[in-house]
Amino acid sequence: MAPSAITLAADAPKLSSANTGFMLICSALVMLMTPGLAFFYGGMVRVRSTLNMLMMSFISLGIVTVLWVLYGFSMAFGADRGSLIGWTSDFVGLSGIGRTELWPGHTIPVFVFAVFQLMFAIITPALISGALADRVKFTAWTLFLVLWATIVYFPVAHWVWGAGGWAYKLGVIDFAGGTAVHINAGAAALGVILVIGKRVGFKRDPMRPHSLPLVMLGAGLLWFGWFGFNAGSWLGNDDGVGPLMFVNTQVATGTAMLAWLAYERIRHGAFTTLGAASGAVAGLVAITPSGGAVSPLGAIAVGAVAGVVCAMAVGLKYRFGYDDSLDVVGVHMVGGVVGSLLIGLLASGKGQSAVKGLFYGGGLDQFWKQCAGVCAVLAYSLLASAVLAFLLDRTIGMRVPEDEEISGIDQSQHAETAYDFTGAGGGAVTALALAATQSKAATPGKAATQSKAATQSKAATQSKKVDV
Repeated sequence: MAPSAITLAADAPKLSSANTGFMLICSALVMLMTPGLAFFYGGMVRVRSTLNMLMMSFISLGIVTVLWVLYGFSMAFGADRGSLIGWTSDFVGLSGIGRTELWPGHTIPVFVFAVFQLMFAIITPALISGALADRVKFTAWTLFLVLWATIVYFPVAHWVWGAGGWAYKLGVIDFAGGTAVHINAGAAALGVILVIGKRVGFKRDPMRPHSLPLVMLGAGLLWFGWFGFNAGSWLGNDDGVGPLMFVNTQVATGTAMLAWLAYERIRHGAFTTLGAASGAVAGLVAITPSGGAVSPLGAIAVGAVAGVVCAMAVGLKYRFGYDDSLDVVGVHMVGGVVGSLLIGLLASGKGQSAVKGLFYGGGLDQFWKQCAGVCAVLAYSLLASAVLAFLLDRTIGMRVPEDEEISGIDQSQHAETAYDFTGAGGGAVTALALAATQSKAATPGKAATQSKAATQSKAATQSKKVDV
């Protein structure tokens, strides 16, 4: 795309090796977020769905990468077509882009911008998968990925970030993806689960996370990668906005974690590990659209509100009866809405632009713009995603059979299990046999003691098997 105004050659941006290197690092950080998300979700499901949950995120790395190169980048960031979609033939297959050709108005190559935005396109549909845990055919999920990225994500990315997109022209602020990523994915998750229905045993059987250490590992990787996600979205470090976003990301995330834990303690009487991880993610989500517009004190407010509101929102699935398996709606959709709307109240006018929110004397003008962006993306993504899920369900079927869901989706969809318990069982049997042999060779008094020890060991082993 050509710049909107004629620029003298002497004043034209020149390639910056510093900004280019920084953006390549940020792209790698954002890529790491998808495996981090896989671990985060993988630890939250029951043991028999672990591999399926990991694969639902990992497969996005392959599918969306190919789609992005073939046509996705052109649809999202090509020349505007009616404020709804983009298209530039040189971007198709990334075949008409020169190695040193710069992204208009910036000092980084088009290739660098394309690969950075690719990582956003990869993780956004992966976020949806957490709401569908335990019950979706893997083939149906892969087809849904292709259709959703093409029909929903690429157009919405153009609305919000593409030059000429209607939300971009309206002045909707979305620094790094509150609307295009989190509201988009959360609304899509809600649309799909309303179509495919609840898991077997929802609200009846315990469906606790099988590995909280895995959840914490995933949350840590997400937190780490999010610095690239947020700070990198300014596409350089020449004016201090990127560093401001970096600071606000840390501040809001820490505050949201504390707020979630405080709410949890008051409401449920305990500080849980899952609450700490979920609160951190809620803060990351909320600061994503707003971090370039608010001050660090504003980031504390964003994190505090997001932590409490998202903690409250995750319980709505039990009240309204929709089975959002891993709280994608409660954390990502609600967190994205909170962060996007708070821009209209907390924008300081000293960050990415001179726009001020209500609390800084700017009135409600920006707030209504944020409302327009939030409502449009939420409605479009929810409806389009529900239609796609309905069509797939009526053709190839979205859900696995009930017996496969009960016995374990890992085995039926991937012919594997996440953990091999046979080795542990063999070890326990061998130990018992050895103890029995030793007891026969011992004196009668010692034999009785050893026999009792062997019985206790056997009982402990059986108890462990029951726990597993």
